[in-house]
Amino acid sequence: MTNEQIGQEEEPEIIYIPDEEGNEEEFEVIMKFEVDGSDAKYMMVVPLDSEDEETDEVYAFRYEEDGDDLQLFMIENDEEWAIVEETFNTLVDELDGGAENG
Repeated sequence: MTNEQIGQEEEPEIIYIPDEEGNEEEFEVIMKFEVDGSDAKYMMVVPLDSEDEETDEVYAFRYEEDGDDLQLFMIENDEEWAIVEETFNTLVDELDGGAENG
């Protein structure tokens, strides 16, 4: 099984999320995934304007798409957060493992 995206430079997906004061901040979407057994879709994003790339915080949101309209929802439930974190870590491990074998 081959992944056709390996080695290709993709345009990063940029989204704008308003902060507490309503100022829109730019975030790059680093991963989107669905959780098995549910209809929920999640995305992991990092701030674009971070000064220190070593300490980039990763934010997770549940999202729904309606055509071009994207709605983000905070993950406030500990159980939901644990599922998202586990799925994210599993996907990252798979990506890291796949990179070493190639």
